[in-house]
Amino acid sequence: MSTQRSRNLTWIPRVLGVATAGYSVAIIADPSLFARPTGLQADGAPLPTATAIGVRALGGRDLASGLAMALAPAGKALKTAIAVRVGADVADLAVLGTSLPGQQYRAKAAGVAAVWGTLCGLSYLAAGD
Repeated sequence: MSTQRSRNLTWIPRVLGVATAGYSVAIIADPSLFARPTGLQADGAPLPTATAIGVRALGGRDLASGLAMALAPAGKALKTAIAVRVGADVADLAVLGTSLPGQQYRAKAAGVAAVWGTLCGLSYLAAGD
């Protein structure tokens, strides 16, 4: 195995991109998967149409960024895709962390966004030249 090949760690951001895309497909198909844990849908209550639309839009944004991370060529294109993903996580941290109903939901969403954004941000180091 060549030295260059052994240093190819682009699989790291690609796995994170596939995971992002997979979760996105799930919340597009069933927005309650996002709405219930964030307090946007009460237990046993129907999912408001406006909430479903918003969650699906968020899922679409994340699907696009996840696929970009999974499929972009190594180097500048992959680094750009990662930067977009991290930017989305920073936006989620700010918006969801300050506006969800209830402190426990805000803290949980901010924590998830911070951890995922950090993982994706660190994967920038594995994106290639």
